[in-house]
Amino acid sequence: MDPELPVVRLCGEGMQAEAEGRAEAARELFQQAWDIAADDYEACIAAHYLARHQTSAEKTLRWNQECLDRADRVADERVREFYPSLYLNMAHAYRRLGRRALAHHYFLRAAERVCDAPRGRHDRRDQRDHYGHHGQYGDWNRFAIAEGLRATVDAVSADVSDAPTLPSAARPQPLDAEVDGRIRELVARWCARADLKALGLTLPAYLGFLGTEADRVRLRSALHMVHAARWLPADEQIELGGVIGATALR
Repeated sequence: MDPELPVVRLCGEGMQAEAEGRAEAARELFQQAWDIAADDYEACIAAHYLARHQTSAEKTLRWNQECLDRADRVADERVREFYPSLYLNMAHAYRRLGRRALAHHYFLRAAERVCDAPRGRHDRRDQRDHYGHHGQYGDWNRFAIAEGLRATVDAVSADVSDAPTLPSAARPQPLDAEVDGRIRELVARWCARADLKALGLTLPAYLGFLGTEADRVRLRSALHMVHAARWLPADEQIELGGVIGATALR
């Protein structure tokens, strides 16, 4: 986004006000940005921030839908990086309203576009990271999408007529519940004794698991690195070996 655009400048000031705990001032700045928006691109930016300061889940959904609609009207490279978070925000809004099947639908859409997430402000490198996107902002999107998919997968409904049409080879496959539980138990034990090496190697791949084959390979590789280092207690070493060998991770 061009920082010289008045709408972008106002939204930046609003974010600063948010960080300082001045919620009402932030809302007013975002409203000003909306009021002066000159086209769909600028309106999309302002609507995104206005959605953060609504007083009900219904109003939040309305502004997130406005933001998505404006991005769809722009339909060029300027908004490509917006879509992971636009779909993620729609998913969160529907989840808060208890409409979990629609929430899952939008989590899936966000997963499709996760590689379009922009670089984080603190990561301006040219090379891409191991998830195929840039920086901490991309990680945040991936982790939030993965959590949402896990939390809503049981709500998938055939009544959602506009569900994403993913090729069968690309359709996310949730992590097997038994394997997921075993990994969670190991992670809980590592947290309890602050085994930062095991956590550091495993959590990015586990928390960012979106169900693709690449995610499966990444998670298995991360667990294998911990296992190969042989620093775990004997019982955990055996359990981790069993997890790695599970059919669900092959």
